[in-house]
Amino acid sequence: MFKEIKKFTLQIVAGANVASLLTMLLVGYSDCLNPVDYPILANAGLAFPLLLFVNVCFLVFWVLFKWKGVLLSLVGFIVCYSPIRTYFPLNMSSDAPSGSIKVVSYNIFQYSGWEGKKQEHPILLYLQRQNADIVCLQEASPDLVGDANIEAVLGKTYAYRDTARVGSSDVLALYSKHPILSHEHINYESRYNLSVAFRVKVGTDTVLVINNHFESTGLSNSDRTQFKEMVKGDMQRDSVKQTSRRLVDKLGEASARRAPQVETVARYIKQHSDESIILCGDFNDCPISYTHHLLSDLLTDCYVATANGPGISYHKGGFYVRIDNIMCSSDWKPYECKVDNKIKTSDHYPIICRLKKHGKH
Repeated sequence: MFKEIKKFTLQIVAGANVASLLTMLLVGYSDCLNPVDYPILANAGLAFPLLLFVNVCFLVFWVLFKWKGVLLSLVGFIVCYSPIRTYFPLNMSSDAPSGSIKVVSYNIFQYSGWEGKKQEHPILLYLQRQNADIVCLQEASPDLVGDANIEAVLGKTYAYRDTARVGSSDVLALYSKHPILSHEHINYESRYNLSVAFRVKVGTDTVLVINNHFESTGLSNSDRTQFKEMVKGDMQRDSVKQTSRRLVDKLGEASARRAPQVETVARYIKQHSDESIILCGDFNDCPISYTHHLLSDLLTDCYVATANGPGISYHKGGFYVRIDNIMCSSDWKPYECKVDNKIKTSDHYPIICRLKKHGKH
């Protein structure tokens, strides 16, 4: 009798494991779907860490109770290797060689943390201490802090500065130790977001530095609060279904608006494929997304190539995910990419990478 119960239980668990692995597979490769056509599935990648955790639990179960079942889990993990590595990369550490340049990308949330009374601004001091070669900033309007204060702190470290603005809203800024030759907007439809290509002279090479701030999630502070309550289990069951449906709809609509923006940048990269490229920015999309898939097909994701762990770069409102990125063309080799969670002034953490030019593009 006990053997029959055990056999039945193992069959049930195996069936659940297969269903879980298939779901992880579908979610893991959902980034191939255009959000314009599949808005409801556009943000399925947000569920990938949970599915990965569930399947790790299944693996532990098989190790403890039936070794043959381990094969089932291993096959699933092998098939899902690509999305697992994208979301949770593991790499052998390797120090950057001499001659490499340091790149920082940071959404500074309009220089948040400035109270007006303090002379020392935490974000400005942080950027000064980083002493990077190239700094790409998003949501970098100087209106709150003032150009004079910015120049007083960063002027000596970064000899060159350029900014671009969309309407009266978002500002992208580039600070550089290397001469900034020019910039051009990569034109797409958006009232609040933009992408800009800066030409920077690094040594004898001209590098195209593309700074991006793609369409935001469209969630209000109230939406984020409700999502956090839902994740913590503090929301009544009747409200969960209604809230989750509304959030999925909003996220899907934002993804559908974001997709043409990313496609425009992807076309721009293809048109300049013979040039050296460094791409930075706030994607407002998770690692398993149409946004990331489209751009990482054209460029090397520096975090995936060199870093370890999920690299959470957005840390407010219950959404803990890597949405900030640094990518590069094949003539660069990335090293030591990381998300620096030591400065919490903005709702984003900065992402940092070192790049070494290693050959012809």
